[in-house]
Amino acid sequence: MFTGLIQALGTIEPQESDQLRISCSSESADQILQGLAIGDSVAVDGVCLTVEEIHSLGFVASASPETLRRTTLGRQQMQNAWVNLETSLRVGSKLGGHFVTGHVDGVGEVRSLEKTANSWEITFTAPEIVARYIVPKGSIAVNGVSLTVSDCDNQGTWFKVAVIPHTFAETNLQYLEPDTWVNLEGDILGKYVERFLHFGSRGEVSSLETITPAFLAEHGYI
Repeated sequence: MFTGLIQALGTIEPQESDQLRISCSSESADQILQGLAIGDSVAVDGVCLTVEEIHSLGFVASASPETLRRTTLGRQQMQNAWVNLETSLRVGSKLGGHFVTGHVDGVGEVRSLEKTANSWEITFTAPEIVARYIVPKGSIAVNGVSLTVSDCDNQGTWFKVAVIPHTFAETNLQYLEPDTWVNLEGDILGKYVERFLHFGSRGEVSSLETITPAFLAEHGYI
């Protein structure tokens, strides 16, 4: 589990047998390597990977063919590209972003970037598998960065976020350009609500008509 608050930037270099070598700068390596152990989880551009080797400025992890296919990690643009890094959430740590699992739902694309007086406004397109969880003022992870949706269409096939200067400067969002691919993860709360509404509490297919004030009160929501 992660928070979507990026700790450092690193570069990614494909190795043999689906292995990826992630390296940090000497200035930021301690943010990731301090306390890091073999078997720990690290979010690399929003993708949860397991540490298999640790070296002086980074680590090595493997990405399955499924992970490479469903995320940007298997795309040509990622060779020696900057990636966002975050170690897993520890008990007692501050949760300043939102709950991010590191399980990418789909790959989106940058539509436009615009600098405003106090932020960067970035618009993305999203595939249907992610779009269903996108709502105004809801949470979404873009390349592992916890962001708030400022605007979107009714279907969620495009959405806009406002990125403050600090987040922009400390993440690889600063390197985005139109047509760049990004990893997207929808809010996990929306996924559970969707399943609950569809299948109900007994695992049976239900409908929205069954969600009444009495039903919500019975299940502790009122």
